[in-house]
Amino acid sequence: MRVLVVVPCRNVEEAIPEVVARIAGAAPDADVLVVNDGSADGTAAAARTAGATVVEHPRNLGKGAALKTGFRYAVDHDYDAVVTMDGDGQHDPAAIPEFVEALGRDGIDVVVGSRMHAVGEMPGIRVWTNRTTSRVVSRLAGTQIKDSQSGYRILSAGVVRAIVDSLVTSRYDTESEILIRAGRRGYGIGSIEIESIYTDGVSYINPFVDTLRFLRLVFSSLFWR
Repeated sequence: MRVLVVVPCRNVEEAIPEVVARIAGAAPDADVLVVNDGSADGTAAAARTAGATVVEHPRNLGKGAALKTGFRYAVDHDYDAVVTMDGDGQHDPAAIPEFVEALGRDGIDVVVGSRMHAVGEMPGIRVWTNRTTSRVVSRLAGTQIKDSQSGYRILSAGVVRAIVDSLVTSRYDTESEILIRAGRRGYGIGSIEIESIYTDGVSYINPFVDTLRFLRLVFSSLFWR
C-alpha cells in the first residue's frame, strides 16, 4: 500500500524536523508531504532539510485549504491512502502503522484518531466542545464519530477522490466537512484510540470565528445532495 502522510502546518520551524524524522522512523515506506500554509518562518526549509516533500501556499489559506492541496497531490500521484496529522508535535507518528492496519477492516474507509477515551490535559471547554460537535457531525454523517475534531486520520484513496473536489470550506471546519461528506456517501468511518498530547505551540483556532464557521457548515450541509 502506497501511503502519503500529509502534514499541513504554519510557523512550526522548530517542531517540524522532529515530526518528519519520527514519521520516517514509524512508517519508513510512507512518503511525507508538508503543506506549508503561508508560514512567516523557516518551516518550509526545515521540512525539506528533514527529508519531506514540500508544497507551499504563498499566503495563509487555512488548514482546510492545506488539506485539499495534500489530497490533490495524493490523487495526482496515485497513492492508496492518505494519513493527515499536525506538524506541531501534537500527534504521535508511532500510531501510523495502527491507522494503516485499521483501514479497510470491516469496510472502514476513514479511521479517525480519538482522544476522548483519556482526555489527559485537554482543557475542560475543549472536552465539552469536542463531544458536542462530535454528536452533531455524527448525526449529519449518519454514523457514530467519537472525536470529529481530531485531525489525525487515515483516508482511503477512494474517499479522497470522491470528496476532494466537493469540499467548500477552507479552515478548521474542513475536518468536519470531510467526515460529513464521507458518511453521506456511504463510506465506513471508524476510530482508533490515540494519546492526547499538548505542546507549547501557538494555536490559530479562534473560538468565536471557528464556532460560527462550524455552525455555517452545519446549516449548509442540510442542503447537500
